[in-house]
Amino acid sequence: MINNALAKRYAKALVQLGSEEGLIDRFRDELATVDGLFKANKELRAVFADPALTLEQKKAIMKELVAKTACSELVGNFLLLLVDKNRVAFLGQIVQTYQQLSDEFTGVIRPVINTAFPLDAAQVAAIQGALEKKTGKKVVPQVVVDASLLGGLVTQIGDIAYDNSVKTQLKQIKDILQKG
Repeated sequence: MINNALAKRYAKALVQLGSEEGLIDRFRDELATVDGLFKANKELRAVFADPALTLEQKKAIMKELVAKTACSELVGNFLLLLVDKNRVAFLGQIVQTYQQLSDEFTGVIRPVINTAFPLDAAQVAAIQGALEKKTGKKVVPQVVVDASLLGGLVTQIGDIAYDNSVKTQLKQIKDILQKG
């Protein structure tokens, strides 16, 4: 629970800073890049968890990482702050929380659309337009092909699922027929 509060505090501060500078999306991309490196590289995570390395050694490694990923000065300073405070282990959680808070701030939703078959660009645009009209927010959809649906689609927006799949419709018909 403390980790969630900690991640939220850091992420909220970074969203506020990003909003003042008009760089929320840039920060999001830069943080995702750095987080991706940490997720993909076990050795990198181990370096920042190693108590044998000094704070200065860890800061030098983070500075090199910031330079290689071409992060902005503000994100670079933020990452160095995480090193100073020994919070690098919470980077993934901070990035995830930042993404949620930045989406709330900018009015973006990121629904997951599960379909039985791949959708073409026009179909995705039509779904995106309908969701934008319904929610009043900017929609950035993620389309996932799930052959088990048989047909139709299931749209997941946060905790809400809109299930218009053939699989669910067949199940409902079956339930109705069994009840008589």
